[in-house]
Amino acid sequence: MQVAIPLYPRYTALDAVGPYTVLAFAPGWTVTFVAEEAGPVTDDQGTLTLAATASYAGMPRPDVIVVPGGLGTLDVMGDTALTGWIRQAHEHTTWTTSVCSGSLLLGAAGLLEGVKATTHWALLDLLKQSGAQPVTERVVTEGKIVTAAGVSAGIDMALSLLAQATDELTAQSVQLAIEYDPQPPFTSGSPKTAPEGVAERALGLLA
Repeated sequence: MQVAIPLYPRYTALDAVGPYTVLAFAPGWTVTFVAEEAGPVTDDQGTLTLAATASYAGMPRPDVIVVPGGLGTLDVMGDTALTGWIRQAHEHTTWTTSVCSGSLLLGAAGLLEGVKATTHWALLDLLKQSGAQPVTERVVTEGKIVTAAGVSAGIDMALSLLAQATDELTAQSVQLAIEYDPQPPFTSGSPKTAPEGVAERALGLLA
């Protein structure tokens, strides 16, 4: 299976690297970072740079695409090179996936009309603009489109995808290999469980 993860200015690193780590461990899977032109692309914190080793044109028909989100997502909604590649690649993919606000780019590519999808909790209403049906689930599978909620949910999405694309034993083996056994110290990972005032502070971090 050939996986392509598109990078654009100010993506969120974990959105890309979380699924990359899961899928790169899977036997027979190859994961490639792509961009409009091969080369370095810097994340939304301005301190981490990943290298895209292929261009969109150089990878037109991957089996799987994983579109990350980030603080730069809204800036590239009108990037026709990116959304055009997503739309054209989707015609040939086995799976088309996104993490966090990456689902907004699936929407901008015209892929979510009437489709149940999720994204970061703070952006769910924006999904409606693309005709999607927003849901507050961590991972949503609709046909071959799989969307994940915010940032860390990309790891869950990739494991779920791997189980569907191969088998549960393979996904479980990868989960154990990367020792993904989350035990968060707080229950503030959702606006439903976060203490009063935390949501407002969290939104300030996303500005």
